[in-house]
Amino acid sequence: MDKGFDGSEGAAISRRRLVKYAGAGATLAAASPLVGGGPAAAADDAERTNGSSSSRGRVWRAGDHHVHSEYSGTFDTTTNPPTFQKGGDAVYPIVTNAIMAKHFGLTWVMCTDHGGPTHSKVNLEQAYPDLLRSRVLVPEVLQFWGMEFDAPALDHHTLMIPHHRDEAQQLFELESRFAKRDAFPNDPGRDTEAKMIEFLKAAKDMRRKPLVIAHHASRSATGLGVYGQDTPREFRNGNNVAPDIYVGFEGAPGHQAGPLIGEARGGYGSYPTHGGFDQMTARVGGLWDALLGEGRRWWITATSDSHVHWTRGGSDFWPGEYSKTHVLARQDYADIMDGLRNGRVWVGTGDLITSLDLTASNQDREAAMGETLTVSARNRTDVDIEIKFRPLDGKNANGDRPEVTRVDLIVGGITGPSADLDADTNPTTKVVARFGPRDWRKQGKDYVIRYTLRNVEGDLYARVRGTSTDEIEPLADGLENPWDDLWFYSNPVFVHVR
Repeated sequence: MDKGFDGSEGAAISRRRLVKYAGAGATLAAASPLVGGGPAAAADDAERTNGSSSSRGRVWRAGDHHVHSEYSGTFDTTTNPPTFQKGGDAVYPIVTNAIMAKHFGLTWVMCTDHGGPTHSKVNLEQAYPDLLRSRVLVPEVLQFWGMEFDAPALDHHTLMIPHHRDEAQQLFELESRFAKRDAFPNDPGRDTEAKMIEFLKAAKDMRRKPLVIAHHASRSATGLGVYGQDTPREFRNGNNVAPDIYVGFEGAPGHQAGPLIGEARGGYGSYPTHGGFDQMTARVGGLWDALLGEGRRWWITATSDSHVHWTRGGSDFWPGEYSKTHVLARQDYADIMDGLRNGRVWVGTGDLITSLDLTASNQDREAAMGETLTVSARNRTDVDIEIKFRPLDGKNANGDRPEVTRVDLIVGGITGPSADLDADTNPTTKVVARFGPRDWRKQGKDYVIRYTLRNVEGDLYARVRGTSTDEIEPLADGLENPWDDLWFYSNPVFVHVR
C-alpha cells in the first residue's frame, strides 16, 4: 500500500398512469419479503429490533443512494431542443441495478442520473416511467426517485425525493429551476452559491422535504486540505440555511474498483482517498470533525456511484457489492429517509461487519447514533460507551471471510459555531481508545466493547471506526486491492452536559 446528483404538458406518460404504476409498486413492496429473507434472516431481524413504539420494526437496512442508469446519457446540442441519447455515461437499465442491488443484499436503493440541458424533461418523461416499472418488477427493494443534482457552484449531490404521488413533479420543479446544467442555452447565473442557497430555501419550504447529500466531496481537491469544488464554507452556509435538508456527504465515494483496472480509488486522481474514504472523513480531527464540533448534525454515507462494472470496462462495483450504507429503519420509504435525515446510519466496505450499534449512557439514560444523551453536571458525569458489532458470517462478494483487526473510539469536543467558515480541523478530536480482539467479548452473534469516559465536563460526540488492516491511521491509497483494505465508520452519538 502506498502512503500517500410541474410536469410539462408534453409529458409522454399521463398522470393517471404514473399514479397507477406508483401505487402498484408501493403495494407490492409492502407485501413482499425482505432481501435475503427466510427464517434465519427473520430471526436475525427480530433480535435487533428496538422495542419502543416509535421505532418498532427498525433494523439495520443496507442501501445505496448513488446509482446511475442508462439515463445518465449524452445530449446532442446541435438540435433545439437538445436530443438525449441513452447510455452515454452509464449503461444499465434501472431494473438491472435493482436486481443487482437485491442480489448483493440491499433493501433500498436510489436512481441518481446525471443532468444536462433539458434533462428535467428526460427524467419526467422517460426515466420515471422506467423506475415505476422497476418498482413493480423488483418489489423487495425500495427504489427512491431523485437524481445526481448539478448543484450550483458545487460538485454533484444526491437529491432524494420523498416517495409520494407527485414525486416526479417535485423533482421536475427542482431540477428545471435550479440544476446548473438544465438550462438551454446555458445560463451562467445558475452556477453560483447564491443559486445553491435559493435552491435549499425552496427545498426547505416544500411540504415534503427532500434530502441533499454531497457526492465525492474531495475528488477535485489537489492536496490535503486544499479543496476544489466543495469547500467547508459552502457546506456550512448550506447547512445553516436548511439543516434538515442538507445533511452530509459521502464518507466513502463510489468507483472503488478503480485499482482493479489500474485507476485511483474513487477517481481521486489529484489527492487520494484514505482506506477508500474521503479525506474530509478519514482524517481524525479533519473537516467532518470540525462540523461535528460545532454541534452540526452532519452525517456520512457510502455509495457505489455505479456506472459500468469494472469487469466490463468501468471502475465500479454493483450497488451493494462493496460499499453499503446501513440505516436503522423499517422497510418503509419515509422511515429510511428519516433515518438518513437523523443520522441513524453507519457505513462499511467489503461486508467486514453486518451490524454496528454505538450507544452512550449515564445512569438510566441512553442515546444511540444520531441521538443526544443529556447529563447533569451536578450528577456523576461518567459516560459509558458500548460498541456492538457483528462480523460477517460467511463470505463477502469477493469470496473472502474478512476479519476485524481493530476498532477505534473517537471523541471530540463540541465548542459551538466557528468564526472561521473555512475551518477544517477540530483539535479536540482524538482516538481515545483502540481495541483488538482481546478487548471485545462474544454476546450471541455479536461482539461487545465497553469503555467509560470519565469526568465529562463539556459537550462532546463519540464515533467509531474499524478496519481489517494493521494501519494505525488509514493510509493514502495507491493501487492496492480494495478488498484488502476494509473499513467501517459509525455516525456520532452526542453528549450534552447541562
